Amino acid sequence: MKKFFSRLSAAALVLALLCTPAFALTPQQAGELLNLYYVDEVPQRVLEQTTVESMLAELGDPYTQYFDADTYQLFLDSMRDANLTGIGVSMQMEAEGALITQVIADTAAEEAGLLPGDIITAVDGNAAAGAALEQIKAWVTGEEGTSVTVTVLRDGRSRDYMLVRRVVVIPATETTLLDGHIGYIRCTTFGQETLGHFEDGISANDGAVDRWIVDLRGNGGGEINAAVQSAGAFAGSGNLLYRRDNEGLYGVYRREAGQSSLDPVVVLVNGDTASSSEIFASIIRDQQAGIVVGSRTYGKGVAQVLLDGESYEDCFGEGDALKVTAYRFFSPLGATNDKIGIIPHLLVDDAYAADVAYLLAGSNPKGDTGGMLRVDMKWRWYVDLETAASDAGKPAFTALLEALPPSANLWLGTGGAEGWRETTAAELVEEYGLTGYASRAFTDLADEPFADAINTLAAYDIVSGSGDGTFRPDGELTRAQFCVLLANAMRYTTSRTGSAFADVKSGEWYAPAVNALYEQGIVSGYSDGLFHPDDPMDHSQFLTILGRVAPELCMNFHDAAGSEHTAGLGDYWAWPAWSRESMWLLDGSQANLFGQSMSLLWDTLDSIQPDGVTTRREAAVMVYNLLIAARILPA
Repeated sequence: MKKFFSRLSAAALVLALLCTPAFALTPQQAGELLNLYYVDEVPQRVLEQTTVESMLAELGDPYTQYFDADTYQLFLDSMRDANLTGIGVSMQMEAEGALITQVIADTAAEEAGLLPGDIITAVDGNAAAGAALEQIKAWVTGEEGTSVTVTVLRDGRSRDYMLVRRVVVIPATETTLLDGHIGYIRCTTFGQETLGHFEDGISANDGAVDRWIVDLRGNGGGEINAAVQSAGAFAGSGNLLYRRDNEGLYGVYRREAGQSSLDPVVVLVNGDTASSSEIFASIIRDQQAGIVVGSRTYGKGVAQVLLDGESYEDCFGEGDALKVTAYRFFSPLGATNDKIGIIPHLLVDDAYAADVAYLLAGSNPKGDTGGMLRVDMKWRWYVDLETAASDAGKPAFTALLEALPPSANLWLGTGGAEGWRETTAAELVEEYGLTGYASRAFTDLADEPFADAINTLAAYDIVSGSGDGTFRPDGELTRAQFCVLLANAMRYTTSRTGSAFADVKSGEWYAPAVNALYEQGIVSGYSDGLFHPDDPMDHSQFLTILGRVAPELCMNFHDAAGSEHTAGLGDYWAWPAWSRESMWLLDGSQANLFGQSMSLLWDTLDSIQPDGVTTRREAAVMVYNLLIAARILPA
């Protein structure tokens, strides 16, 4: 992480009259700093709070934090140290405590049996819930040879571990040659030396390698530019990333010439792949330098500035500091992964992801295609069927076939240099006895014109069926179904234990989604205080809400929503006044944004009745079009 002080000089003039010497940051000063730097407009309710702590709590951004002097020093120390004396885990904060995202090899934590996914709830009796991450790091670090007791929550059960601190060596990026032709790069963080490790690994092995695997599972991020430059070693040179501040000003991260490989890469990710490592994965995806395999990533697409006594001496007179989310990142195509995460090309359970990547990294059978399966998806990937159909390979082979989206094509080698015939997952499942296979495609879409769009959403776990393998496209979209669909697409979650509405019971399948959208201000109840989850949703309600959330997905939608458009809204006279801006955004605005006439609606505007009931087909197709246009789904 870097300090960005690009606008401090001008901002200091604005705040000169507000800052008073030798005191910790006041709420008034914090409000002015947030207005100057925070990436989004600061709500008035935040500025009306009477303490800095309550302001940040109301803001609800986990990355905008106030540090007192001691905590700030701990934060700075954690950013400087490559090797620490501690227990050997990487952590991120959750409501219950510190979630372990990585256990480093040859450490006290590994020897004691701590695992990723464990939650540290206390350290030497000090509760972790509510504490700053830097404070928890300070508790577990200390002098070599001293002991510390951590309380860990796993599968609902709590247990104490007494660990002896030792020097923890953060592993460097390492490259290994597998099977004589696969370059495997394991990267746990992005730092100043990471690009050199990538380039050295490519230089030493590129002559032998025809496929690369870059493993970013558990990589929580690091330096942004290091990730951009390292991704450029596969994606090539050019503008690879943009960042934007709250004034709409853009900065660009560019890769110049350097050591690179032209061979395709499989990027392994999971839910703990975050920040800079998500940027790496998005560059590979957007530049079509390879594919991404694994589970949906964490969803941190923002960067922070550090404001302290060096930049505002009068505001931070006691060594305190404020870390503010000031930038949001976008790909050259306009997509952001903030909150949404990266959706992999192949959505695969963590248990099988590495083996799926290995299967896809087979060599090109230039002489004889017999015994090979070709998977056409951005690149041509080759699977050795003897390995895939072995007892050890079948679980990963099954997971691979289950994860394939409709856009992927399968070809079975028939021998010779170019002998291929088209095949299907169903044929391979039967031929190789993959009894655990469960297709994600719906069974009632054979004659459905939008089958590929609907089944693509199913492949990426965004839509679900009726529990019997069918989708029922002509069924009415209920308010409950809409909430689940949108929550899955946008990754809205809630920490609420109860329910916002009396008729939404906490145990219902749709309750978390309803509560999440309610907390986001996206849906509300009726005048009777109820939600009426089984009521159908009409077109004007459905499209209005999609139009309101679209700017969160893509900078093109964001810019259009805030523009002084001249297209007029006359074409939308039949629609309620409160829905017309959303209709323009989803329909009329797209001709200019994407360089062609491209309505995102499932039908022509005059064919859609504002008060007509939205069908499940219409909802799925609309969400698919929106996610494709926003470059969120792997196209």
